[in-house]
Amino acid sequence: MPTINQFVALAANLGLALAQTTVTVNVGSTLQQIDGFGVSQAFGRASEFKAMASGPRAKGLDYLFSTTTGAGLTIIRNRIGSGGSGDSIEPNSPGSPSAAPTYVWDGNDSGQLWFTQQAMSYGVNTIYADAWSAPGFMKTNGNQGNGGWLCGVTGKTCSSGDWRQAYANFLVQYVKYYQQAGITITHLGFLNEPDYVTSYSSMQSDASQAASFIPTLYNTLKSNGLSSIKMTCCDATGWPAQQTLTSGLVSAGMEQYLSVFTSHMYSGDPNSPLNTKLKVWETEAADLNSAWCATWYSNGGACEGLTWANKIQTGIINANLSAYLYWEGVEVNQFQASSYLVASDGTTVTPSGRLWAFAMWSRFIRPGAYRVSTSGTVSSVGIGAFKNTDGTVVVVFTNTGASAQSVKLSFSGFTPSSAAAYLTDNTHSVSSTTATLSGGAVTVSVPARAVLTVTLSDGGSATTTTTTTTTTTGTTTGTPTTTTITTTSSTTTTTTTTTTTTASGCIQARYVRVGNDLQILE
Repeated sequence: MPTINQFVALAANLGLALAQTTVTVNVGSTLQQIDGFGVSQAFGRASEFKAMASGPRAKGLDYLFSTTTGAGLTIIRNRIGSGGSGDSIEPNSPGSPSAAPTYVWDGNDSGQLWFTQQAMSYGVNTIYADAWSAPGFMKTNGNQGNGGWLCGVTGKTCSSGDWRQAYANFLVQYVKYYQQAGITITHLGFLNEPDYVTSYSSMQSDASQAASFIPTLYNTLKSNGLSSIKMTCCDATGWPAQQTLTSGLVSAGMEQYLSVFTSHMYSGDPNSPLNTKLKVWETEAADLNSAWCATWYSNGGACEGLTWANKIQTGIINANLSAYLYWEGVEVNQFQASSYLVASDGTTVTPSGRLWAFAMWSRFIRPGAYRVSTSGTVSSVGIGAFKNTDGTVVVVFTNTGASAQSVKLSFSGFTPSSAAAYLTDNTHSVSSTTATLSGGAVTVSVPARAVLTVTLSDGGSATTTTTTTTTTTGTTTGTPTTTTITTTSSTTTTTTTTTTTTASGCIQARYVRVGNDLQILE
């Protein structure tokens, strides 16, 4: 006879079924295109990464770019240096804007050339090169740091002359050096946080000043046979500042030259669409205040993985972002900070919860995918759905609430023939979990404080899929939980056999679902 524990487990299961919420994915209703997710290794971090021992270095690269053991990131952001020798390709002034420049290329670019090549070996082909500042001799303050404006932009003149064309030439030459190394820079930016003045590389600009340079850069790229490069602007400190810059640039007619508007999140997260027809990227985000933290969820702290999962969710869904980038990828012996995703002491390599938050998106939603619309809401759960270029559909659930939620996914314009689900929470990192396919709909349980990603394929014919997943959590001892799911897409019958094992190793319940009925096995 069934024990009391078996009846309790059965009742809990029935309760989940009764509380189930339906979400419909309309695969034919497309929204923004997704370009990807990524990181930078600027300011010498790429050189430090390269200098690691081969084993830890390879593990760090896998954590960033592997689609099987890591986050599967697909964008890197390189800094175009503007300092002196060893940083800038034009360390010295030629004397005047019209004088011939002396460019210097060391074939290293502070380790960024190596980092780019490594990323490309994993299939990354979106390379964003961004300048924090023009060289100091091209600016009103004669310094590559401490703000200052590019000489010649609206309202800013210099006794040395108008350096706008020289700055455009400088940026194009940087692109050419990478081109000579077999690397195609796909996106090019000329500003970084133009609303912020700091002692390191920084250059100020408002919308009208940016608009007085953008056509010059556009035409210089075109005259050098580089018109395929996508120009960006403006990497403001946060969403409010970028909204102001975007509005001014759109009014000035700059959308005809630009391809992407870019922003950071330090003075405000992306939470609503920019008023533009162009793509929008969040190109730098980080927790700049916490010490190193690998936690997924504790109390909603700034360094925690779930915090960043929710930021990504809000940016992609509420602000219609096409890309989301964290600041740095891998750092060595920088345990005073959480401004990067993977930490190392030179020997051990440790991924953070933030990395796994990115993985739940980037590993499954690949470049060129389109976000598609959904209908239906689930308490405390953000929902995003996407269609990849290979026809697969991906649905990401971000549950910031304290309760698990049962969700039934139905589809318009798509009939799934197979489904898989992956879970990240305090005890799982992109771990396989249960997705039940029956009658063209998929049922999943989204645990509290977790991200669940569902991937679906349309095989075009009736198929039977059997999935067995074994998960051992950090708090479980004894026999791990094993779940076997058999699904047949041509019928409405799904048979699920589940054995649940408690932390003490005692079997709590075993049951079979046949259609809509549950039967306890003795």
